[in-house]
Amino acid sequence: MPIIKSISSLRHRTREIAAICHDQDEPVYLTTNGEGDLVVMSIDHYERLKARADLFEKLGVAQAESAAGKKGITHKQMMTKLRRRINAR
Repeated sequence: MPIIKSISSLRHRTREIAAICHDQDEPVYLTTNGEGDLVVMSIDHYERLKARADLFEKLGVAQAESAAGKKGITHKQMMTKLRRRINAR
């Protein structure tokens, strides 16, 4: 269930909103005159959200390449490549 607060809460209850974002690991939706205006979230939550979006973007590119008939590499080839990188360090 979304957590909704008025924008004035941000001004008067900043610590409370920050605690909600961190303790419940949920974004807080802020409204102005009863209409949605902003979303506030912890940096950790934002970074996970961004990482997920980046992953979906990469998966979309891979899916488009696959649909276009572009050949990739086998699992065995990929594992060999990764092992070489790890051993090179």
